[in-house]
Amino acid sequence: MQDWKVTRLAPALGAEVTGPNLADPSEADIDRIKALMLTHKVLFFPDQHVSVDEHVALGRHFGELEGHPNLKNPFTDHNEIFELAATQGGVADEWHTDITFQEQPSVMSILHMVKCPQVGGDTMWTNLNQAFDELSAPMQSMLEGLTALHDAHPHNRTDKMAIHPVVRVHPETGHKTLYVNEHFTRRLVEMNEYESRPILDFLTNWVKNPRFTVRYRWHAGTLAFWDNRCTQHFVLNDFDGERVIQRVTIMGDIVQGVAATEAPRWDSWVRPGRRSAASRHDRQLAQFLKKGSA
Repeated sequence: MQDWKVTRLAPALGAEVTGPNLADPSEADIDRIKALMLTHKVLFFPDQHVSVDEHVALGRHFGELEGHPNLKNPFTDHNEIFELAATQGGVADEWHTDITFQEQPSVMSILHMVKCPQVGGDTMWTNLNQAFDELSAPMQSMLEGLTALHDAHPHNRTDKMAIHPVVRVHPETGHKTLYVNEHFTRRLVEMNEYESRPILDFLTNWVKNPRFTVRYRWHAGTLAFWDNRCTQHFVLNDFDGERVIQRVTIMGDIVQGVAATEAPRWDSWVRPGRRSAASRHDRQLAQFLKKGSA
């Protein structure tokens, strides 16, 4: 095995790794990446320059792959690659975790920076374990009993939605993690709109605290791995020039909240009349519940 050099990038999360050849990784390489992911949550491997087939093969070591369920690739015709080409800042510049609008969302993502501008277009990640840990005990206790509705509204698919716990438990580390984001999360299920909005706004702003984050400046050929079970990310919309990424997305995450003995279930909190409330998000929730009981 080649020598690996692992350099931490921020106290909260993130490390840059040099040494391995990810175009043809060994099983030992994959095991080491998995271990480093649990420690650092997001990893960057510069100077890889993998082909599409090598990128897909790399992703398959970690699980089942899926292209984007709603968006089409501009150049590369491959059902296991999600490709995004942007110029003059045409990116999703909201904090988000990938594909949380699905019942079984993404476990992790592996991005290949194919082409990037000389300046700008950096990406930031935030540590959702730390964001939860630094909340007050009363806030943590309340959130552990809540769930949230996520949908694909940014992709013009509000019919695609899922309900997930606001606080999830990472299946490998056991750490509790905030699991709401400004891009896909619409409302807190157990609360009315007037209660849900300020709390959801607080949480989606809380995770942006610089103390929880890392910022990475890209170079073409870099591969990035991140754990969608405990991070969010954000692309800075500040560049001119072409920025092309290709991503494989490992799917099949099972989102588990706090054990039933520790937190109340949402369906025990829904009051009579709540499902027929007048707000748009309450009507959307009613649609989701009706579909689930069909």
